[in-house]
Amino acid sequence: MTATEQRIEKLRTEALSAVSDAATTSELEDIRIRFLGRAAELSEIKKSIGSLSPDERKEVGKSSNLASREIENALSEKKNDLASSERESKLRKEAVDVTLPGVPFQRGNLHPTQRIIDDVVDFFVGMGYGVAEGPEVETDYNNFTALNFPEGHPARSEHDTFFLDEGLVMRTHTSPVQVRTMLENEPPVYVVCPGRTYRNDSDPTHTPMFNQIEALVVDRGISLADLKGTLNAMARHVFGEDAKVRLRPSFFPFTEPSVEMDVSWGDGWLELGGAGMVDPNVLEEVGYDTEEYTGFAFGFGPDRMAMVKYGVHDLRMFFEGDLRFLRQF
Repeated sequence: MTATEQRIEKLRTEALSAVSDAATTSELEDIRIRFLGRAAELSEIKKSIGSLSPDERKEVGKSSNLASREIENALSEKKNDLASSERESKLRKEAVDVTLPGVPFQRGNLHPTQRIIDDVVDFFVGMGYGVAEGPEVETDYNNFTALNFPEGHPARSEHDTFFLDEGLVMRTHTSPVQVRTMLENEPPVYVVCPGRTYRNDSDPTHTPMFNQIEALVVDRGISLADLKGTLNAMARHVFGEDAKVRLRPSFFPFTEPSVEMDVSWGDGWLELGGAGMVDPNVLEEVGYDTEEYTGFAFGFGPDRMAMVKYGVHDLRMFFEGDLRFLRQF
């Protein structure tokens, strides 16, 4: 036996021993590369066969091929055994005991402001109102001009309003939705308009973004008595049968006469928002006949209603996303 054949036999023995001792398929791959890879010693021996004498060439070729086949067969058998073992181990590790109780998922809760919004909107839908929505980025015309805000009005200042480019603003109230609704529909109109609004203000009772709900009614023979009756019914729905509403004289550019509305369902009164009969200038601006139609409108903040109803003292807590706060509701 030549020295080369002896070397082949030694490599065969080492490889078979390594295959037998391998514990994982990863180790087995390393062994395959070490003994049968392109840079392996056995592969180098096969490459050098051409330089040997004819007699050596035959014997070395036969020995190297037999060694390779035996190593390959051993690798294949071991791989099947290890793969089966690893698969069983993985299945045992990932097994699920279906008799164990499931992992409970924490239930979410509606945001307190959303509870108020849903409650109020459901009330008006039940009365036959439609729900109207509009863009939060509005034109200056819809947000101010069409609602009878004159040039130079304090609400048009940067102190109160977020102005954008090209005559656009972040809407300061949901009243532009009323304008859009009237421009697109002939009377009668009965709509409730919930949505987010924006003003340049921030303190414990004000935030730059806040929610608002407004309602608009335009029809024949609408009076201030209809407005108060509607507000009384809504207050009783939200705060209970003992709730009462009172109206105080006020001023808003888009209503005449205008009132502040307060609600009470116990001791004291809470200022809820503004209301009034739709100013004839607004109706004329959208093309309504003021000799035939009148209407009322009102708006209030569901965030403030939620503060009072749930005993929250800082409005900013509604917008901080603190789960400890939200889980209380």
